[in-house]
Amino acid sequence: MRLATFNILHGRSIHDGVVDLDRLADAIRSLDADILALQEVDRDQPRSHLADLTEVAAEAMGAVTHRFAAALSGTPGATWIAASEDDLPGVASYGIALLSRYPSESWQVLRLPRIPTRVPLYLRTPPKMLIVKEEPRAAVIGRLRTPAGLVVVANTHLSYVPGWGRLQLRRLRRDLAPLPEPVILMGDLNMADHRPAQITGYRTLARHYTFPIEEPDRQLDHILVRGRLGHVTASSAPALPLSDHRALIVDLSVLRREAPDDQH
Repeated sequence: MRLATFNILHGRSIHDGVVDLDRLADAIRSLDADILALQEVDRDQPRSHLADLTEVAAEAMGAVTHRFAAALSGTPGATWIAASEDDLPGVASYGIALLSRYPSESWQVLRLPRIPTRVPLYLRTPPKMLIVKEEPRAAVIGRLRTPAGLVVVANTHLSYVPGWGRLQLRRLRRDLAPLPEPVILMGDLNMADHRPAQITGYRTLARHYTFPIEEPDRQLDHILVRGRLGHVTASSAPALPLSDHRALIVDLSVLRREAPDDQH
C-alpha cells in the first residue's frame, strides 16, 4: 500500500509560474499513490483555470473516492472568508483533499482553531517582518476500507505561525483519539522534522527533507501512524515539476485482512 502527501501550490510551478493541468495530472500519476493527501488545492479559481484540482488528481490516480474540504471561500492573498460546511461547487475555494483507490465508509471535516487577529511573522528568507492575516485551517478524515482492513486517514495543512500550528495539532490529536487504530495522519504540518511525532505520540513513517523543493533543508510534510499498520518497505521525497514542496511517499507491506462486519 502506497501513501503520499503533496502540497501542490495550487498546481503552479515555481520555475515558470504556470498552472498546467496536464503537468499536474502527470505529477499525480507519477506518485502512483493508493491514498493521497493534497494541500493548497484550488476549486473554481481563475488562477487555476476554474478547474476542480481534486477531480483532476482523482482521475489521474484512479481514485474511487475523494473528498475536498475548503478552508476558505474566495482567493488566498486577495478577498476571502472562512469556509463553511455549506460551500458548494461553483464557488471559488481553496483547501485540502484526500483521495483513495480504496472505498470510503465515511468522511468528516474538522475546523481547526484559528488566529482571530493579524499577527507579526518573521521570514527567514529573505529576512523581513510581515503582518499577516492567517488563513483558516481544516482537516479531512476518511474511514477507508483497505487491504489492511478499516483504516482512519486524516489530512491537514497547519498554520505556519509559530505556536499556533502546535495548538492545532494538539486539537487534531484530541479529536482523533477516540477513533479506532490504525490512524494515519498526513499533510503539510509546517513543523520541522521530529516535532509532529513528539506532539502527537504517533510514529513517523518517513524522514526526508521536503522543503524547499531545491536543496531542501527541513521536513515540513509528514506521514505518521498510531497503531499497527504493517512495515515500511521504501520511502522517498521526489521533486516534481510543480510546487515549492517535494512530495513524500511511503510504501507499506500490510497483512491483508477484512474489517469485522460490525464496523460497517
